[in-house]
Amino acid sequence: MDEPNRHQPVDVGLDSPFPAAPRAEQRLSGASFFTPLVQIFQRRSIEQRVLAGFGLVFAGILVISAISYRNMIVLIRNGDLDKRSHEFIQFLGATGEAIDDAENGHRRFLVTGDESYLAAYHTLRERAPEYVRYLRELTDPESTQRAHVSDLEQLITQQLQEERAAIDLRAKTGFDSVRGMALTGVAKTALESARRLQGQMDQEETKALAQRVIESTTTTRSSIILLTIGALLLFVLLAAVYYLIRHDITERRRIADELHRRGELLEAANKELEAFSYSVSHDLRAPLRHIDGYASLLAKAGAISLDDKAKRYLQTISESATRMGQLIDDLLVFSRMGRQEMLRGTVNLNHLIAALRHDLRHDLQDRAISWTIAELPDVTGDAAMLRQVFMNLIANAIKFTGTRQQAKIEIGSLDNGPDEAVLFVRDNGVGFDMRYANKLFGVFQRLHRADEFEGTGIGLANVRRIIHRHGGKTWAEGALGEGATFYVSLPRVRLLA
Repeated sequence: MDEPNRHQPVDVGLDSPFPAAPRAEQRLSGASFFTPLVQIFQRRSIEQRVLAGFGLVFAGILVISAISYRNMIVLIRNGDLDKRSHEFIQFLGATGEAIDDAENGHRRFLVTGDESYLAAYHTLRERAPEYVRYLRELTDPESTQRAHVSDLEQLITQQLQEERAAIDLRAKTGFDSVRGMALTGVAKTALESARRLQGQMDQEETKALAQRVIESTTTTRSSIILLTIGALLLFVLLAAVYYLIRHDITERRRIADELHRRGELLEAANKELEAFSYSVSHDLRAPLRHIDGYASLLAKAGAISLDDKAKRYLQTISESATRMGQLIDDLLVFSRMGRQEMLRGTVNLNHLIAALRHDLRHDLQDRAISWTIAELPDVTGDAAMLRQVFMNLIANAIKFTGTRQQAKIEIGSLDNGPDEAVLFVRDNGVGFDMRYANKLFGVFQRLHRADEFEGTGIGLANVRRIIHRHGGKTWAEGALGEGATFYVSLPRVRLLA
């Protein structure tokens, strides 16, 4: 069984149970006002926290904007109404002055008979409809002021009619007939009623104006208070979001530092392990050479005296030493593969496969192999390493189809998008049981006995290591007696537009 991994994976999630996290929660719990908000935010991811925080900020801005807009509408409306009220009071005063001037000039005319004193009277007759029209336009149709304007119009008309009658009487009968009118005034009742009505209208409009001023002042004050409170709340909310984001970033940095530290430890351990395997491999070569050499010398020296059984023992020792030497050589290759610097470039797989078949042609003279090789894409990688990959895969296909009278080996690719190429080597050999597929790419893992098929069990481990260094993946499919297919993924060559 594999040795358990003593370095368990570090959980880099937001709920990672590191020692500092409980202390952070205790610090947060001290602020009882913000505890519910903090607890809600802590259960969310960093993206959700940012979106929620700025969503609340945006909602707050919308609410404040809506209320401020409503208050602004009230202020604008009151401003328009105030302007109309000032104009109404102004025109009302001008109308009252015109009425008084007309009445005073009329009395002087009755006393003196001088028609020049009737100028104000004629002006009122001409401009009264204009005054009334302006006053009516400055009032709402359903308001009491509109009704007062109609009453004032009637009183002005009544005054003008009575004064006209007095003027006609003065012209016919002379001063004596209008002496009393000159002293007391003509249309006294209508004039007093008009003055009272003007005072009432002026008072009502002034009262409405004062009420609107109070309303506008209150609205302005409430807007200022609302904006101040909203700004404070938004500031507090932004500060809380900033604190939580900063806390989360600090926690992530701590986790990243921990991962980096453990990665450095793991890298150092891997280097030590590779150095150890390299040293051990070198140190074992000399004893193996001695064993093989002395076994050969012993076989030659005792060629006559040794029986067949003893010779078989010496042959087994020699073969085992040779196999051990091959295993050490493979270990050295495996160890060097982890330290070897990669020379990335564009690799033409069609040329690479053709060169491999050419190198293997002398070993396949007595084999009947049907090759099917598709057009392969160019990939990015180290040409020497990828040559080792496909050498191992093709050599395995040749080896495990050795029991077939007509071996079939297919090399092709699958469409896996513009950035990645999936390549495969398929054969009709002995295959393997998919239950043990996870052992295929392990060091010294073999699914067939050594007396059936030779090998050290390091070739596929080398394949996986090289492909992983290229940023790709390896996997296999197969069935007992039905062949196997080995897949590798590699980055494609990026074409410039």
